[in-house]
Amino acid sequence: MRVIRLFLSAVTMVLVSVVSSAVVADDAVVRPGDTAWLMTSTALVLFMTIPGLALFYAGMVRAKNAVSVMMQCFAIAGLVSILWVLYGYSFVFGGRGALWGGLDKLFLSGVTRGSVTGTVPEVVFMVYQMAFAIITPRIFTTRWQ
Repeated sequence: MRVIRLFLSAVTMVLVSVVSSAVVADDAVVRPGDTAWLMTSTALVLFMTIPGLALFYAGMVRAKNAVSVMMQCFAIAGLVSILWVLYGYSFVFGGRGALWGGLDKLFLSGVTRGSVTGTVPEVVFMVYQMAFAIITPRIFTTRWQ
């Protein structure tokens, strides 16, 4: 049974790499379906973060602390959004550095209406990644509440 699982995992990894390389091999064309799905996913993650986690974690504390916990969610969302736009996106996706991206996209320089990442506009990709950058510290900080 274990050998079968290992074999199926290996076949799946090969198929995923072949399909993903075929998708990346296309020229930089914006696909409306990919863009719409990424925007929908971004909205779902943001709904999960701001009202979802705020209300969930507010329900886990005493009533007198509920507003404080909700404001922490909003404050983290605002702070991480600003930091992501200023330098976070550049550090992660800015260049070809060994450990971090670089400073090529600092303050979103070079991110224009016409720039494309894969098959979606780079602005949509940046906001999608920012949604996960927002939710990650909030999940970590709840450990100490």
